[in-house]
Amino acid sequence: MGGNSELPALPRSPELMRPADTALLVVDVQEKLMAVEPEAARIVWNARRLLDAAQILGVRTAATEQYPEKLGPTVAELAKRISTPIPDKMTFSCGSCSTVFAEWQAAGIHRVLVCGIETHVCVQQTVLDLLAAGYQVNVVADAVGSRHAIDHEIALRRFEASGALLTSTEAAMFELCGTAGTDQFKKISALAKEEPPTC
Repeated sequence: MGGNSELPALPRSPELMRPADTALLVVDVQEKLMAVEPEAARIVWNARRLLDAAQILGVRTAATEQYPEKLGPTVAELAKRISTPIPDKMTFSCGSCSTVFAEWQAAGIHRVLVCGIETHVCVQQTVLDLLAAGYQVNVVADAVGSRHAIDHEIALRRFEASGALLTSTEAAMFELCGTAGTDQFKKISALAKEEPPTC
């Protein structure tokens, strides 16, 4: 049976991300780091789709760079999609990039969708600091990675144990979209239908 517009809809879950209260954080997807990341193609592809979806849906975005003098800049495919300056850091956690979070707090952002590398170092310490600061944190499991599978897997388990939510790129895009039948939905659907990289 279809929906009945005469009856009230169920209330939306407070766990669901919305463009007005969610921001996307791309953690340290830099050239020299990605050169030694076995899943680099997948991570960059999914981070790029998340950035494209954010642009379509009006979601705020930011990226960070760890010691760029040594580790290089954010990969070009992603950097050109970041409209704000990319802060650099020496701490592993992005929590030291206070300008990013001050702007988001002022805009009413209280959920952060996180992707990037490495899952068990910069992503993990960022996620734990965001949770401590009171944010709802959603980690995109197919858009984060570590050089070694065990580090990645243990970090994902720690995220869940600490209260972060795991999601996937496609799930996050459709969750932020929220409804079908719009131009935004058509664009998000096109992103979801893209073929993944083969290597």
